[in-house]
Amino acid sequence: MTVRLRLWGVGAMNSPRYRPAGLLAAWRGRRVLLDGDEGEGALDAWLVCDERAELMPRIRRAATGLGLTAAVASYEAAGVAIRPSPVRHTSHPTYGYVIETAGARAVWAPEFWEFPEWAAGADLMFADAAGWDRPIRFAGGVGGHACVLEVARAARERGVRRLILAHIGRPSIRALDRGDRPPFGEWGVEGRTYRLTPGDNPVAV
Repeated sequence: MTVRLRLWGVGAMNSPRYRPAGLLAAWRGRRVLLDGDEGEGALDAWLVCDERAELMPRIRRAATGLGLTAAVASYEAAGVAIRPSPVRHTSHPTYGYVIETAGARAVWAPEFWEFPEWAAGADLMFADAAGWDRPIRFAGGVGGHACVLEVARAARERGVRRLILAHIGRPSIRALDRGDRPPFGEWGVEGRTYRLTPGDNPVAV
């Protein structure tokens, strides 16, 4: 069975260029949105990584309009399971998600300070790209964002098959505009869809 994963947006908070990072998972008539900022069409669930994020008021209004409650939660149907796993990011609990079907696994982890060990070996990973060559530290030392160069190194060392940088901040936008490329992985593109199929390399479609 194939799960189609479409990048809803690839921007960090207050991005001057991109919509907020979000991912739409679709399979066998099911549609589940992870993060983002607004819905489009019918959804079966709206899952978020941080229930205290600045975008949550907007997300809650949009989800209510679709008859949903946006929350950190699990969703399972028709052979696919989407489950939250904790990440180190800030002073309150935050999460990423594992999207799993028989024989294939994707990870949605758009914000973290330390690379999540549970993402090791993923077939496809969508990851934090807020910083380029140095981490972004929050005031008070309560966490922050890993940088692209560290995320790329950690993902390659931990056997991630394909890395998509999907929470692009201003330092990374400047790197992208200079033509810099990560040593492993690729920049996320809004609207691009990736196919997760057991036994195949995860590819854009």
